[in-house]
This record gives sequence, structure tokens and C-alpha cells, in this order.
Amino acid sequence: MSRLSIETPGKAETVIAGLYRDIERRISASPPGLCPVDMSLSFLRLCHAQTCGKCVPCRIGLGQLTTLLEQVLDSTATPETIDLIEKTARVIQDTADCAIGYEAARMVLQGVQGFRDDYLSHVESGRCLFGWDHPVPCVALCPAGVDIPGYIALVRAGRYNDAVRLIRKDNPFPTVCGYVCEHPCEAHCRRSMVDDAVNICGIKRFACDHADNTTPPDSAPSTGKRIGIIGGGPGGLSAAYFLSLMGHQVVVYDQRPKLGGMLRYGIPDYRLPQDKLDADIDFILSTGIEVHTGVSIGRDISFAEIENQYDAVYISIGAHNDKKIGIPGEDAVGVHSAVQLLRDIGEGRVPDFKGKRVCVIGGGNVSMDATRTAIRLGASAVTCVYRRRVTDMTALAEEIEEAQSEGCQILSLQAPDHIETDETGRVTALWTRPQVIGSYGKDGRPRPYDADQPLLRTPCDVVIVAIGQSIDAKPFEQIAPVVRGKIQAESDAFVPNTPHVFAGGDAVTGPATVIRAVAAGKVAAANIDAHLGFRHVIKSDVEIPAPHLTNMPACGRIELRSRPAEECVGNFDLVKCGMTEQEVHQETSRCLRCDHFGYGIFKGGRSSKW
Repeated sequence: MSRLSIETPGKAETVIAGLYRDIERRISASPPGLCPVDMSLSFLRLCHAQTCGKCVPCRIGLGQLTTLLEQVLDSTATPETIDLIEKTARVIQDTADCAIGYEAARMVLQGVQGFRDDYLSHVESGRCLFGWDHPVPCVALCPAGVDIPGYIALVRAGRYNDAVRLIRKDNPFPTVCGYVCEHPCEAHCRRSMVDDAVNICGIKRFACDHADNTTPPDSAPSTGKRIGIIGGGPGGLSAAYFLSLMGHQVVVYDQRPKLGGMLRYGIPDYRLPQDKLDADIDFILSTGIEVHTGVSIGRDISFAEIENQYDAVYISIGAHNDKKIGIPGEDAVGVHSAVQLLRDIGEGRVPDFKGKRVCVIGGGNVSMDATRTAIRLGASAVTCVYRRRVTDMTALAEEIEEAQSEGCQILSLQAPDHIETDETGRVTALWTRPQVIGSYGKDGRPRPYDADQPLLRTPCDVVIVAIGQSIDAKPFEQIAPVVRGKIQAESDAFVPNTPHVFAGGDAVTGPATVIRAVAAGKVAAANIDAHLGFRHVIKSDVEIPAPHLTNMPACGRIELRSRPAEECVGNFDLVKCGMTEQEVHQETSRCLRCDHFGYGIFKGGRSSKW
């Protein structure tokens, strides 16, 4: 008899592995609106089943925690039970022998501290009030609250104009978002429980590419109110669009020669063609908005003058200023700010990188844009330097993959130390300090620290710094409170201690996404309208098709194809190819129509107006 044999997974092991994958899919598809106490109990039971049971904290303690949480859900607990849950979890966390017991207790402890009101709701009211008014998961996660199941159904029916009309009820930049949105709506798509999330962003792009109706909805009767908007980016123009539909006279001021903000001067053409951006802007302006470009607040006109001219003012300036990295040699010839570089290209001032070696410092979406732009400008080699791991980069995973496929090398765990120059002051190399990934910080990501290794020299002719952006808040400091470079405003966009000043988007939150800027503009428009004594309603009369009754078998997700990497060098032509009619029909058919079946039906599935 042989001493050893090749282990082959048995049927039970294969089935268990499949069940684990199912659990992972369900966890990833967990939508907002689920009872947090119930979720904590489910995870606790899973953790308890994984323990070996050798130590008392795991064997007895986790069982006790399970019983206490069951009492909360059964409404047999008291407020003292919640205190006991917190105390028990803390003791288990401090005494468990292994990570399983420690993490299980820590999870419960974080929950009871983070959503204690929901525990009390179960104890005192006998029900969970958490997220009762949330719509379907995709809509709940869209910052602008776009009716996603509705326009997917319309696209499936071939009603592209109606689909775009429905999107514009909440988002006047449908085409832009179809090309560059970070699609948070897909994060908890319930289709993930079956196979994979629906390609919502790709469907939106198809609808916009095939729609031909450019007539805006009728505006409400004139109110006689004048509203000034500072900033012609996605946030400012979104607010202007909705306020104009409400009947207000809107005037937009922008510092740049053309409207669009970071959409025009921060996103390269290979991701967002100028004609697509102009199509959305022209539609917005067709509602009767007055525009003044090339106007700088504080230089050409003071904020006080604008405030005195209008019944309300909305500040929606973008994060157009770059951040300095603070290393020797940063002022050398050949060092560029990524923000300035992309802006120059947007204004027609294209640098010549042909045959040059380029190093890009940073790990966000702007750094990926700068990296891929350098490749298109003819750079012979492009290296992206980042002080953390590739998995820690804040750029979209698809952007990182595209950059690598186009020839970018990512040099991770390297912190910039200094920039080497020649006798003429030109860049010759970037020196970096190797890093070791360490303990987790408050931001939920592991922090790097210096490794016991010598500095690394990377020869280069150009260094592009893309480590962050900020706003220029100086012109508004006399009127609005500014803390750490950001204007302080309430959640309704109102700036405290001012008569009629509102602010939102990057000006308040710092650099964010396009869809968040649009959402901020929508919020500002609603609250400015209310501030002026009105309650106009924005709605759509589009009729949503009835859902198709199918068994929805598992089906692969349609991904947008990219042009070959060799075709990207030397031009800024669009990289991503849109779906075909056959592909979009298949992808729209994958939507489970959560707005009609089960989840979200408590609200009727959608909000037809706001």
C-alpha cells in the first residue's frame, strides 16, 4: 500500500466550495436597506461555525452573543441587553485565542456602536426602521437617484429617446455619464446573486448614442427670480438646468473659455470626446441659461457684487488646483502637474513627449489619465510610481488594466524621495524610497513605511505629479466659512450665516466623481427653489414597459471592448467601443426588474418626481 496518495476533491468539498461562492456573491450584492442587526447576526453565525471551539471566548462567548442578538430581533430584549452585547463583544475581542473569535466580536462591537439606534428601534418599537424608504439597490446607490430599471427597460424596448428623457429627470449629463461614470450603481446589483452585475453604464451609453431627440422639456412659468451660479462644471450646470426648468432666470459664470469644468479640462478625449460633452451642455443651455465665460471671481468681479445682483447664489467651483509633493527637484524643468497638463491639452496646448521617458507619481484616476495621455503623446516609456500596492490604488480597476495593457509599468511600494537634474536644471531621474506595507490606518487602507533598502533610481525626462487636487477658495473666504480649503455648507447645500448663498460639489467635499457633482447640483436646485418660496416639481411622464416574465438563466456580462493598444499611440481617439444592438438586447434582458418584483415594491418601485 502506498504511503501517499493524490488528494482529489470529493463531491462534498466541491459542493461546499460552490456554496461559499454563492455566499460571496450574496454578500457582495447585499443592498442598502437590509436590517443591520440581522446582517450582524448572520455574519456572527457564520463566524461561530468557523471556530474550532477550543477556547471559551469562541465556544461560549460567541454563542451568548448570538442569543443576545436573537433577543433583539425577537423584541424580547431591553436597553440593558444592548449594553450587555457591547460588554460581551469587548470581552471576547480581548480574550479570544485566534483571529476568528477576535474579528467576530469586533464586528458585533462595531455594529452596536455604529448603528445603536437600530438596536434601540428593535427593542423599543419592535421593528427595524433602517432604510425602509430605500428604492431598489442600483437606484439607492446612484447619487443622483436615476431610475435605472426604468431606462434599462426602455432601452430593451428600443425606446432610446424615452430612456434618455427618463435619465434627464435626475441627471442632465446622460451622455457624459454613459462614457465616464464610475457606476457605483453596479456595486450591489442583485443580478450578482445569479452571475454578475448588469453593465448599467454601457446600456446608458448605448441609449445616448442612439437617441436623437434634443428638445428640452418645457420650463415652468417665469418666477422673476435671478440665480447666479459660479462654476460651469457638471455640478453648476446641473443646478442651472433644473433651476431653469423651474422657471428661474439662471446666469452661469465660469473661469475657463468653455463650459464643462473638469469634464473638458480634466478628462482626456480618448475617454470623453468633446462632441459628446458639447451635446449635453448644448441641451442644458437650450433651456434659456445665460453664460459668462472667461470670468474669474475676485479678479474680474467680486463675489460681493454677484451676491448683490441675485436672489440666490450657488458656488460650484471644481478642484482645478494641483497639490505639491514637497520633494527636492520638484521645480525642475520637465516636472508637470497632471491637472495643468490635462488642462493645457484641453485648451489646445499639447506638449511634445515623443521619445521621452515619463514617470507619473500617484495612484488615482487622474494619474491614470496622465499616464495614458503620456503614451498618446509619444513617450517611449511610461512608469507610474505609487507608494502603496496596486490593489490599494484609488483609480478604477478598469483604468489600471487599460493603462497596463497600453504599455504602462506600475512601480508600486515606491515613495518619491527626490528628483535628479542635470547641470541645466532638467529632469534626469526620479529617486524613490522602497516601502513595506504596514498596519491599517483610519481610512481603512494599510499604510506603507520605509523599507530597509537603498533608494531606487528610475531614469526619466519628464515627471508628472498627480497626487491630488484642491479648490481655490480664497475669493469666498470673506463670505463663506472655509476650513482646510473647503467651503463649509449644510447637507442641503446652504452656507450658514449667509442670506442666500449655497455651495456644493468639489467646493464642499473636495475632488469627487461626476455623478456626485450632478447629485450636488440637483440637491442645490431643489433647496434654492424652496429657499425662494417655491416648490416646483421635476417629473417625467415616460411610461415604463411592463417586465418580461422569464426564468432569467445565468448569463455572462457584456463588457465594452477596447481598441488594440497599438492604435492608441499618437492619437486621442475614443478607446472603448460601445455595445452592438445584439449585445445591448442581451444585457438589458439580464435586469431582474427589482422595481417590480419583490425588492423596492414598498415604494412602488420608483420615484416619478422630486
